[in-house]
Amino acid sequence: QVQLVESGGGLVQAGGSLRLSCAASGRTFRRYALGWFRQAPGKEREFVAAISWSGGSTYYGDSVKGRFIISRDNAKNTVYLQMNSLKFDDTAVYYCAADPGSITTMPAEWRSWGQGTQVTVSS
Repeated sequence: QVQLVESGGGLVQAGGSLRLSCAASGRTFRRYALGWFRQAPGKEREFVAAISWSGGSTYYGDSVKGRFIISRDNAKNTVYLQMNSLKFDDTAVYYCAADPGSITTMPAEWRSWGQGTQVTVSS
């Protein structure tokens, strides 16, 4: 099992940038795919981005393509989400997730979750 702790959320104006971090503990971190999801009030949890265990493959949700970048540093057991050109609709709680299996956009198929970090974009 991998334990995850997100940080870096906050309040930002539309058009601005934020970088989220997710620190992981666990010996097998390097073998886990990592992902970011988000959930706005009254909405379902939404896939944002994911990265393979090697970092060689990345995937993005349609709403963030070209604006967000996911990366990982296995030496630091950390995954990042660089968020640029933020929009009001990006406002949500952002969750980090990890799984030893294949990457999927379905939240129910990810094994481990962080507690979430709030991102608020003011218009």
